[in-house]
Amino acid sequence: MPGNSNECRVDSSLPLPPAPGVPLQPAPEQQPLEKQPDPQPSRKTVLVTGATGYIGGRLVPRLLEAGHRVKVLVRSPQKIADVPWHGDVEIIQDSLDNPDTAAKAMEGLDVLYYLVHSMASGGGYEAKEEAMARLVAAAASAAKVSRIVYLGGLHPDNALLSTHMRSREKVGRVFLESGVDSIVFQAGVVIGSGSASFEMIRHLADTLPVMPAPSWVNNRIEAIAVRDVLHYLVAAATLPDKLNRTFDIGSRDVLKYKDMMNQYAVERGLPRRLVIALPVPAPKLAGLWVALVTPIPLSMSFPLVQSLQHDAVSREHDVDRYIPLPDGGLTPYRRAVALALGKERDGQVETTWANAGVDSDPLPSDPDWAGYKVYVDERKFHSPARPEHVWTIIEGIGGKNGWYSLPLAWRIRGWMDKLQGGAGLLRGRRHPKTLNSGEVVDWWRVEAIDRGHLLRLRAEMRAPGRAWLELAVEPDGDGSLYRQRAIFFPRGLAGRLYWLGVYPFHGVIFPSMARNISAAATALQEASREQGAAGAGSGAASDTP
Repeated sequence: MPGNSNECRVDSSLPLPPAPGVPLQPAPEQQPLEKQPDPQPSRKTVLVTGATGYIGGRLVPRLLEAGHRVKVLVRSPQKIADVPWHGDVEIIQDSLDNPDTAAKAMEGLDVLYYLVHSMASGGGYEAKEEAMARLVAAAASAAKVSRIVYLGGLHPDNALLSTHMRSREKVGRVFLESGVDSIVFQAGVVIGSGSASFEMIRHLADTLPVMPAPSWVNNRIEAIAVRDVLHYLVAAATLPDKLNRTFDIGSRDVLKYKDMMNQYAVERGLPRRLVIALPVPAPKLAGLWVALVTPIPLSMSFPLVQSLQHDAVSREHDVDRYIPLPDGGLTPYRRAVALALGKERDGQVETTWANAGVDSDPLPSDPDWAGYKVYVDERKFHSPARPEHVWTIIEGIGGKNGWYSLPLAWRIRGWMDKLQGGAGLLRGRRHPKTLNSGEVVDWWRVEAIDRGHLLRLRAEMRAPGRAWLELAVEPDGDGSLYRQRAIFFPRGLAGRLYWLGVYPFHGVIFPSMARNISAAATALQEASREQGAAGAGSGAASDTP
């Protein structure tokens, strides 16, 4: 796969001037004499921030494959407890907004990958992002870090940028002016399985055969496949010293946004979509519409739509003189769509935008409930199905499989949540059959999983309180005992009234959910027996002379 090569051929004989308006920083101070030279100069010690995010979660294993020593800084290590590379990295648990943590994380570091964005955290993120970048830049400079690598966004010169794009441009400038050699890649729409930009295009094109749209659908966009983004990020670790500048990166395949939706539809096997561009930009209305018909919440849809108000096309291709193209060349847009659809179809989605959610306090243990007001709806159901079949249904819950009770009621609650700016039901799940800690399942997030026994989901819907759903199974005679708990910690009077309001619906939804999960497990068990019997019969027949 492009971007996975362990070797990066760099032509250091071709010096380039900085991008317009970006000053070349002076060479950093010499490393202390006591630091011994690395016998493998291409092997770097790198720190990846944002390792639980969409790009960071894919970058870490590729840096490891390239031979680098990798550290990750995460608030919640449980989010990466189940990733394949968990045991191959050094994990630092804390937040970058802690100066002491930032200073410690930079010790002995060669390259810092800064892949943190705050736009989903609500208003005021522009000031937060700039303050965080300045803190990190100061810590990197003090620790004599050799390079900072940042992924920003493509934008035109001398344009009135949206808050989102202005913030990313400002963060890049902070690093370029920090005194630490910095590489700021500027990319447009990133296309890959699970990316927010791809999910936005996919759901719009899947849902709307005729699409009245704002004028920005006629803007020119240069997308880039996520595999090519990763190729450039990995190569940045071993670029020549004294290089401090921006690089525009893209597929060189420039399309109007409406043509991107149509090429998606064709690749998906759908009729071409009729996109009618209206002579108004309407970013706020468009952001609300995107939030309603796609998995993207309002907190993200507004800045994403605002970032499409201008053309996003590479102004220069200087990166070609420093980093060779990926094997097979850059990925055209339609090929990137085909790869993303194939990954989703085969259940091979590495990371998704939704998995980089906001951290929240875990469920207190039962003895700690004393002193709290808590509501619990608990159900038990004896199933004739064996525990392993019940667990298969439990672990596959949500997404396209649904919630095994009153689908219309779940959809209505999902739309209500969307209208309040919540996650709704459209986020789905990364894999149709398996779950890992920290992953999303519609408006829930996996807080704990004891595979074969217990699944605990934490609600991320908008509600006046904190909610969890536990599904568990244990052996019980020839069958199994299915246990189900809905737990709600109300916040003030509004929380108590909310529970009273939904309680009658729980009296219908939760009992039928337990029965239907048991029925689905029983049907799965019967199907497995029939397949086993058919296989045995086939084998016996093949042994007959």
